[in-house]
Amino acid sequence: MKSIKHISWVVLLFLTTITSCKKLDLVPTDRFTDVNYWTSTEKANSILNTAYSQMFNSSRFFLNEALSDNAYNGRGDNEGVASIASGTYDASLGRIKSEWNDHYSGIKTCNLFLDNVDRIENMDPALKARMKGEARFLRAFQYFQLMTWFGDVPLFDKDITLEESLSIGRSPRAEVLAFILSELDAAIEALPLNTAYAQADRGRITKGAALGLKARVYLYEGRWQDVATTCEAIMSGNNGSYSLFNSYAGLFLPQNENNSEVLLDFQFDPVNRTYNHLFDFVPISVGARLNALAPTQELVDSYLMTNGRTINQAGSGYDAEDPYVNRDPRMTATIVYHNYNWTRPDGTSKTIYIKPGTDPDDTKMDEYAAGGVSSPTGYYLRKYYDPTSLTNFVSGLNLILIRYADVLLMYAEARNELGTMDESVWNQTLRALRNRAGFVDPVALNFNASLGQDGLRTAIRNERRTELAMEGLRIFDIRRWKTAEVVLNGWSHGAKYGPASIDNGYIRANLRVFDPGKHYLWPIPRDERNLNPNLQQNPGW
Repeated sequence: MKSIKHISWVVLLFLTTITSCKKLDLVPTDRFTDVNYWTSTEKANSILNTAYSQMFNSSRFFLNEALSDNAYNGRGDNEGVASIASGTYDASLGRIKSEWNDHYSGIKTCNLFLDNVDRIENMDPALKARMKGEARFLRAFQYFQLMTWFGDVPLFDKDITLEESLSIGRSPRAEVLAFILSELDAAIEALPLNTAYAQADRGRITKGAALGLKARVYLYEGRWQDVATTCEAIMSGNNGSYSLFNSYAGLFLPQNENNSEVLLDFQFDPVNRTYNHLFDFVPISVGARLNALAPTQELVDSYLMTNGRTINQAGSGYDAEDPYVNRDPRMTATIVYHNYNWTRPDGTSKTIYIKPGTDPDDTKMDEYAAGGVSSPTGYYLRKYYDPTSLTNFVSGLNLILIRYADVLLMYAEARNELGTMDESVWNQTLRALRNRAGFVDPVALNFNASLGQDGLRTAIRNERRTELAMEGLRIFDIRRWKTAEVVLNGWSHGAKYGPASIDNGYIRANLRVFDPGKHYLWPIPRDERNLNPNLQQNPGW
């Protein structure tokens, strides 16, 4: 959708001026807000498109997974994830500062749009109302990210002055939450259904996207009845047309962009807006440079056997010496493991040899070697590989931020926490997801009431992990479940290629530290507090 994916050089110049400013990136820019600028719908649309471009960051989309127990950033400190995972970071970390500044840059753009769009004369009222709804959604999205990482944050709904920015304090989290929800309610009223947009506008915010984000906000708050009600509004079909795409692997291919499962995505295209992170994520033998993001053994172990049992459950048939057979097909769509059959763009295939000493060509490109450039866990990424990507894996493949599968999982979790999970809800949610994944065994598909609420909770949480793996959501789940101090303390592991005397031979990839007394909130950036002493620091920092 070119109108969103392409940003004019004029708007980029505006952004350069804005983002060069200090203090929450709030300093007004005369040229940006001058009444002479707001003369046409096209100019307003350019500003709104800028707000879209600021919505998210493709690097964080992938690397946030290494903040969780699903992956390991083994080289450098990309997006600060190595420092955060090891617990060695503080308020001076660049990731902390950029996370804060990037969200407030997006908020500034939304505020400037909303403060000035009414200056445009003779603008179509329906279009203006829709565009305001988009801007309010984007502003809510930015505040939601800030609140999730930092807790109390400065809250304002207009473009504030430099003087105001130097003295503003942190608003209570409850107030920020109420603002986010009110903004989403306003957006839901103003935005069209996904079926109402013309082809040229596919990718713009819809009523369904706003409902999806609202459900996620409620989910993170543990407001279970509100989660269930909001998900039902999406599942009813009255607020857009959504369904599971017919292929799990196909969901992430370029020919299937904007499919029935997508509520919200971050838009790219191969000409104007691209990324090439997979250059450092996929096997070296298929053209990658090195490995900087590796799935963990803990993630691999979470995938069920095809008979619906966990790997350590009686009767599962799991063999630690042949661990990748008869596993949930979503694992193969997500993770590259030893003897993986990698399909090339021309339809031919290549076997990926990772276990040391097994490559018949003796190239050892993908073989695990401590301290080498290959994967430090023995696993590589497959999900979001774009067969049409250019040299060095340059891709314009959209990154999905909210999809219908997540709506089903939110609904299942809410109904179970409310004590109303039953066969009908199970069939709508987990059975549907497992059917799509390729499970056929009744143990995997049928509702088992004997599990009870606790057992179903475990099943639902694990289903979230495997269905949404490597999509950047795991860190938020373990934070809201308050299990981060359990799963993020101690060693993360790789495949069984290490010394047999240590951890049964599983590679010790990374020693992690998570202090529940301070790490559930990030510190307010040091530079921001140096400029504004009214920004009180979070506990423990």
